[in-house]
Amino acid sequence: MQKTLLLCRHAETLDPYPLQPDFERALTPHGHQQALRTGQWIRDKFRKVDALLASPAQRASTTARILASRLYFDENQISYNPDLYNARETQLLRCLAELPEQVNMVLLVAHNPGITRLARNLSEKYISYLEPATVVAVNLDLDSWQDLYTTTGTLASDNIAENSKYNA
Repeated sequence: MQKTLLLCRHAETLDPYPLQPDFERALTPHGHQQALRTGQWIRDKFRKVDALLASPAQRASTTARILASRLYFDENQISYNPDLYNARETQLLRCLAELPEQVNMVLLVAHNPGITRLARNLSEKYISYLEPATVVAVNLDLDSWQDLYTTTGTLASDNIAENSKYNA
């Protein structure tokens, strides 16, 4: 069965101030706008998602909530997993492998470099490091999300070009 994985890097953040924990970095006003545009792009391309997973870091959780609002996804259904905070590719895979079979389209909001490496490995394409609020969609032929460890998919869509015109 075909499943689609939407991999999104969190939107643009403020530079940390002295002694500020990385976990607490907030979005810039521009980052809020990026997330709104990205949410609209996802809705236009994919209509809805069955699940939304996000890092609990402030920049990722805020991005996830903004995306959810654009997708008419219940904010209370966002799954915040501490293992997604600055996660490596293997940690991201582990979290995705726990998804129930009935989930066919999932949006994952996380951090570089793990999110970019996962996109590269699953699509078998070279993708430059994802800029803030960039999404890569990968179609996967999976019976179960646990099969994610042993399969690759095809790059279905991305908003890289669209996003870059707003980041220039």
